[in-house]
Amino acid sequence: MSRLTLLAAALAAGSVLPSAVRAQTPETSPRVVLDAVDITSSILPSRMEHVPGSTAVIDEKALEAQRPFTVKEALRSVPGVHTVDEDTFGLGLNIGIRGLDPRRTSRTLLLEDGMPLFLAPYGDPSAHYSTPLDRVQRIEVVKGSGQVLYGPQTVGGMINFVTRPVPKNGVEGSVSATVGNNDFRGWHANVGAGGERGGVMLDLLQKSGDGVRRGHDFDVREATLKGQLNINPQHTLLGKVGYYEEDSHITETGLGAVEYAEDPLQAPTARQDRFEHERKSVQLQHIFQINDDVKLATQAYYVDAQRASFRQINEPGSLGGRSEMDRCSGVVATEANSRTCGGRWRPRDYTYWGIEPRLDFRHDLFGVPSDAVVGFRYHEEDIERRQYRDGDPRAQSLGWARQFGSFREHIDIQVEAKSYYAQNTFHIGDWSFTPGLRYEDMRIRTHVLQAEGESQNNPEARLTNNTSKLLPGFGAAWNGIANTTVFAGVHKGFAPPRPDRDLNVPNCNGGSAQDCAIVNRTRPEESTNWELGVRSRYFTGVGFEATLFQTDFDDIVIQDNGRFFNGGESKQAGVELAGRVDFGPILKTAHNVYVTASYTNLFTAKFKKDDPAENIVAGNRLPYAPKHLLSVALGYQHPVGFDARIGADHVSSQFSDGENTRVENLSGEEGTIPSYTLFNASMNFRPAGSKTSYFLSAYNLTDREYLVSRVDGKFAGRERQVFAGIRYSF
Repeated sequence: MSRLTLLAAALAAGSVLPSAVRAQTPETSPRVVLDAVDITSSILPSRMEHVPGSTAVIDEKALEAQRPFTVKEALRSVPGVHTVDEDTFGLGLNIGIRGLDPRRTSRTLLLEDGMPLFLAPYGDPSAHYSTPLDRVQRIEVVKGSGQVLYGPQTVGGMINFVTRPVPKNGVEGSVSATVGNNDFRGWHANVGAGGERGGVMLDLLQKSGDGVRRGHDFDVREATLKGQLNINPQHTLLGKVGYYEEDSHITETGLGAVEYAEDPLQAPTARQDRFEHERKSVQLQHIFQINDDVKLATQAYYVDAQRASFRQINEPGSLGGRSEMDRCSGVVATEANSRTCGGRWRPRDYTYWGIEPRLDFRHDLFGVPSDAVVGFRYHEEDIERRQYRDGDPRAQSLGWARQFGSFREHIDIQVEAKSYYAQNTFHIGDWSFTPGLRYEDMRIRTHVLQAEGESQNNPEARLTNNTSKLLPGFGAAWNGIANTTVFAGVHKGFAPPRPDRDLNVPNCNGGSAQDCAIVNRTRPEESTNWELGVRSRYFTGVGFEATLFQTDFDDIVIQDNGRFFNGGESKQAGVELAGRVDFGPILKTAHNVYVTASYTNLFTAKFKKDDPAENIVAGNRLPYAPKHLLSVALGYQHPVGFDARIGADHVSSQFSDGENTRVENLSGEEGTIPSYTLFNASMNFRPAGSKTSYFLSAYNLTDREYLVSRVDGKFAGRERQVFAGIRYSF
């Protein structure tokens, strides 16, 4: 189907369906009013009582009280969410939901104002970028059947970062500066102007500092321009252009067992290792408020990203627990040796674009008051992966490596994906029923042009993977008690097939490498996700949510030190609890003491079948799936504008592989990850009537040493991080 045909179909839906709705008289259609023109790009409705699934919202007030250092800290208050402190600033974001592997957030859909954020949502769902908290107004998390409206990742959950809107009342903005230990420095400036006809807003920020391990310094910069034009009461245009740049000395491999025991924070090759990332994005949206009952929103987006990583260690701990220089055989990795050796560069280019019309309307077509959503998305990706290696120290320059180094690998991946979805919510008394359907149709072409330094001509070096999946969902909600919703839902989850990080180049029984490359790609993941829960604000000052969940995978994908493979059937089940008590409203006083808590008990996370080829045994626990996650905080808010909080985050022990290996090996890649508890605190002061606010925040207060990952070796968690700042708003 051509792009013009797809666009015509969307426009046809936008003309025919509204006509059917407008034909109804007001007397036959009295009910829920649609949300007003959505200028915040929120994915959750303003009225949550009809949402038949588990959700969480971290609003601007909560973000200001907590003062999280990165997105990771902000999300720890959400039950079911597991974040990993592999690096200081979350530059390689690791988020897992309900027992899914958190590595690079590959099974959690990340969005900014409804636009996907991955390097490539289908071809390489890795999170090397997330929206800076300075630009975020609220964070929305969806884990239930509402995922039918979004994709392609629907097996775990979805996180949407809603950015601040353009000002409506003249000139507005803010300037903030932050400093902290570990040489952290940052500033952010925001200025905009707007009125009845719309407005424009500019965001600028820069952050730099040291990473978890010595030598892991980072420097990120971002500029974002956002605009809005209110053509008339029916038509609104939104636009956003962004540019992001990262230059960091981040080592992608961890430490061997001996190195870690000597010093868990060392990084022998950090001075030479690099990670460079440049990202350009454009997002456009047209909102057509046809009438009070019908809204047609059309979104278009384009992202162009280049990332290049340089590493000098490929197999940690390979020399008796110490690491070997990858291109200098037998040489132990040390800072001195790293200066005299080369390594491997992995430059990768990603381009993707898409268009998505979505029609929201209310109707009585089935004789029942209903709210419906119908839409589709057309999406394309173009990915180029290259690799250069050389032992010459001049190979530390990408330009030199391109020209003189060994050209080891070149892979081209092209994706064409079409997504269709429809959902209808029937309102019957205190009940609402929401059936939904999503259809994913994708074609992923992979072509290996170069492997092991040889051009590839064999048929196995080309693979076209056509996948089509119908993904139904159904949810129900009951609102028979004031400010309380009981909900239940089930939906079919799906994640596209993904390639291994490295090619499979067998020895071909003595033949040359020219005709040996084989494209490895996993089978797609499919799951059935169940939920049963309740959320309530029935009592003054008390809010809570409790959810039972179960996820059954037909064929889960497991990662083993960069290699992805299908692990067969699995089951995850657990309970999520979250709540907040504010004693100020309860006691009717302006002095508010509050308690927040979230807890996840993942009591089941196991393989259901043996797989001798991958050393998986039925009943083994899934890797990186801690049984217990707990986040608690105690806070106090004073009416003069002062608030303070202290909290703790606990993560129970985990396995690092499907074999559930308990004994550590010399590479550090096998063995358990012990449990750990981290303490944090924050203070804020904004005098009444003042435009200036002051804040202080700290994480890992006790400076505890802890292990967070064994992917590519042992990774220590972050040291104590303290930062203070000032913000002036106008």
